[in-house]
Amino acid sequence: MRRGQPTKAAPVADLAEIRQSFEQAAGDEEHFPSTIDPRIYHVQLISRFFGNMNHKLTLDAGCGKGRFARVLQDQNPNAHIVALDLALAMLAHAGPPLLPCCGTLTQYPFRDGSFDFVYATESLEHAVEIEAAVAELCRVLKPGGRLVIIDKNVEHWGRFKTPRWERWFGRQEMQQMLEKNCREVSSDFISYWEDVEPDGLFLAWKAVK
Repeated sequence: MRRGQPTKAAPVADLAEIRQSFEQAAGDEEHFPSTIDPRIYHVQLISRFFGNMNHKLTLDAGCGKGRFARVLQDQNPNAHIVALDLALAMLAHAGPPLLPCCGTLTQYPFRDGSFDFVYATESLEHAVEIEAAVAELCRVLKPGGRLVIIDKNVEHWGRFKTPRWERWFGRQEMQQMLEKNCREVSSDFISYWEDVEPDGLFLAWKAVK
C-alpha cells in the first residue's frame, strides 16, 4: 500500500454495538489499562506540543479509562481536562479532577471553539464516520488552539486482530482532512518510546487551528 491510500473500508457498525463492546472491554485491564507509564512517547508528544495546560480547557476525545488525561493532569495540576468516551464503564475510571463526559466522536455536546487543546489517542479508529469525527475535533477547538491525533498507519493493516468497524489511516489522508479546518498541519512516525526507532505502525498528526 502506498502512503495516502484511503482508509481500509469497514462495514457501518451500529453505535449500540460499539458502545456495548467498550462497556465490556472496561473489565479487561490487560488490554485496556487504566494507567500508563508517563514516559511513553505518545503522552510526552502531546505534553510538549501543547505546552503549559494550566488554567486551559482540554478535550481528550475517546479517553477510555482516562490514562493519558491523568498523566497530563498530574503534569498540569490546574488544567481542566474533559474526558469524553462512549462507554460509561470506561468513564467510571476517569473521575475527578478529570471532567468525565459521555458522548460520541462525531457529535460533541460542546459549543464551537470551546477548547484550547484537543487530542485523540487511538480513538478515531473506532469512529466509523472518520471525516465527521475529524471535523468535530476541529469545530470545538479555539482559533489558534492545538490538536494532536495519534493512531495506526493503514499500511500496517492486518497486523492485529481488530473489530469489524475499526479503520486505520494513511498519513496524507488524515493530513488532508485536518487541513480543511487547520492552518498548520504536520505528521511524524512515532514509537511508544522516544529512544526506539519507529516501525511505521503509529503516526502522530499535529495541527494548529
